Amino acid sequence: MGLLALQRLITLQRDRQRRRLKQIRGQHASSVNKRKGLLCQQDGDSRAAKIMRCSIPELPEDIWRHIHYLMPLRDAARAACLSRAFLRSWRCCPNLTLNWDVLSSETHTHRGSFSYKIDRILRNHSGCLKVLDLNLEDISCRYLDNWLDDAVTPGIEELTLTPYRRKYNVPCSFLSDGVRNSIQHLELGICTFHPTAELGPLRSLTSLCLCTVRITGDELESFLSNALALEQLELFDCREIVCLKIPCVLRQLGYLKIVGCWRLQVIESKAPNLSSFFLTGKISKVLLGETLHMKNLTMHRKNVVCYARAELPCVMPNLETLVLNSGEEVVSTPMLSSKFFYLKHLSIDISSALSFSSSYDYFSLVSFLDASPCLETLILNVTQQLMKHESVVGGSSHLRQMPEHQHCCLKSVTITGFSSAKGLVELACYILSNAVSLECLTLDTLYGFRCLGKKDTTCIPMRDSILREARRTVTAIRAYIEDKVPPTVQLTVLKPCSRCHARPRLSESGSYLGFSV
Repeated sequence: MGLLALQRLITLQRDRQRRRLKQIRGQHASSVNKRKGLLCQQDGDSRAAKIMRCSIPELPEDIWRHIHYLMPLRDAARAACLSRAFLRSWRCCPNLTLNWDVLSSETHTHRGSFSYKIDRILRNHSGCLKVLDLNLEDISCRYLDNWLDDAVTPGIEELTLTPYRRKYNVPCSFLSDGVRNSIQHLELGICTFHPTAELGPLRSLTSLCLCTVRITGDELESFLSNALALEQLELFDCREIVCLKIPCVLRQLGYLKIVGCWRLQVIESKAPNLSSFFLTGKISKVLLGETLHMKNLTMHRKNVVCYARAELPCVMPNLETLVLNSGEEVVSTPMLSSKFFYLKHLSIDISSALSFSSSYDYFSLVSFLDASPCLETLILNVTQQLMKHESVVGGSSHLRQMPEHQHCCLKSVTITGFSSAKGLVELACYILSNAVSLECLTLDTLYGFRCLGKKDTTCIPMRDSILREARRTVTAIRAYIEDKVPPTVQLTVLKPCSRCHARPRLSESGSYLGFSV
């Protein structure tokens, strides 16, 4: 409920009260006894005045408090000026998100005024906050220290602090005994954090997220050793971590995400119940210890497709979701006897720049299908800036075939960047012939954003060579694939846009043909 709707509700209630006031006065004015009528009139005026003093409908205060908490922060603050009930609600509001966009009512608000607003709000809410999000920029460190002292008190459950100051050292003193007993989610961004070995146990902390935080591997390991209830750990762009060690005492840790920690060389996890792992980067050594509980795995690295097929069935036999992203895949996927017995969702991205190896055989991805008897969805991104593989258009018309192997669970297949490459056409034909439960096959001859016919949007520009290959791909689909589609399967072919891609196109150098950019 926004502020305008709330004001309309209050106006309607006041109109109702005025009509009631007139009715009371009319009833007492018609009394036969003038004296009694006068007394009743005075009594009616008193009752009416009491009604008029009520600024909001007569609902339980906890209902109005709930409505107040659902309002945007700026509207909630303004509503506190309308009634004492909302003022009391505002002063004990447990959730606060404070940033420049929320607090600046004018575009030219001075930064000093901005700091003053935050200081006043946090002082008024000291001791009652459960969720605090401070997303700040160009704020003095002394302000930040004071705000943490005022706002982060025992009872707080979630804290997000992004000061945009790499050199700002978040003081460990804000993690007092009471705070360590209550805080459940801690998120720090663009700052420095050096937890000490003397820091006590964080009994309630279940989620920790560090984004562009200056912290060493030893400091993080020490901090994690005190967070025995931790369930989720996320690290983004923490460049001072070279070796990440996760102690075995983190028995509740189930989710680990590491992105862009470019100096990280070694990951050693002894957490026994890790079930979801997301990793990007050139990590030399990954030791995950017990992996039987691993259900979801996402990996971004070179040659990861071949690695996953060769190693993961034995290391992580209970995987259900597997996401692989490889910028370079030199060796074709091997045909092996090992199985992913529980794998249901597979996504493989081997899209690449001009350096993609023409020796890679797309048809070898059949190995994943044969190894995954429970697979339900398959998503492939095979986009190439320059198609170097043998094409079925103008090339060999003979398609290779694999022995029949029925796939009873595969229902949905999407291939983005589908081209006329012989291996891709063979893969699509294999899927149509063997996936007996297939419901939909989507072949996207391009990639990226599409306008979908909307007049106010446009598809992303494409190089002329990509558009030529896309049109050649449509020809290949008509010649080799369409006649193999069973009546129970919906084939969707996404072609070049007749409106957007008929305009001047990008040349190979990146400029529009006929125009300069």
